[in-house]
Amino acid sequence: FARKVLPSAGVMALLQPFAFAGNQAEEELSDAVRTALSQAIQQSGPPVPVLSSALEKQQFNAWLSTASQRLRQWMSHPDDREEFLHTVWYEARRAGLSLSLVLGLIEVESAFRKYAISSAGARGYMQVMPFWTRSIGDGNERALFHTQTQLRFGCVILRHMLERENGNLFFALGRYNGSRGQATYPSAVIAAQKKWLQPVD
Repeated sequence: FARKVLPSAGVMALLQPFAFAGNQAEEELSDAVRTALSQAIQQSGPPVPVLSSALEKQQFNAWLSTASQRLRQWMSHPDDREEFLHTVWYEARRAGLSLSLVLGLIEVESAFRKYAISSAGARGYMQVMPFWTRSIGDGNERALFHTQTQLRFGCVILRHMLERENGNLFFALGRYNGSRGQATYPSAVIAAQKKWLQPVD
């Protein structure tokens, strides 16, 4: 994809208003989650979805068109939307998450601002806390402003939270946000999710 020249992540972070994110608790990671996070830092570039049939291609293109139109109010440039949505599709599918859930969470967490920083210090689209990078021995917080790395972290962490909560979405979202047991955040994400639902979800 053609890309626009952007200021550095540090400059952009200072220009962005704080995002709606809580204070995720640092916790012990399983080897599988640790490995997935490590791989996320090493990968680069937007992935291209693997679509093995004409039906899958049709479904993907229909989803992409509708989601891109909805995303225009937050991302004006079509190349930005295409790269972002390709990556959301790939990372959500890879983590076994619904597309609408990931998009709803991003809407609530950062309003689709790549360089958002919350008052708790969480970063990027999915508001990942920097300790997640330190927990795997890298510590490069700037990696959380790279689209694929950010979405890989967020999706893997959310999947981890769902597994910790035995599939209970309400508690998993609360744990992701650092507000487990409180209704405000899960309710906001679930409400936002409904706007992104499509048949392919």
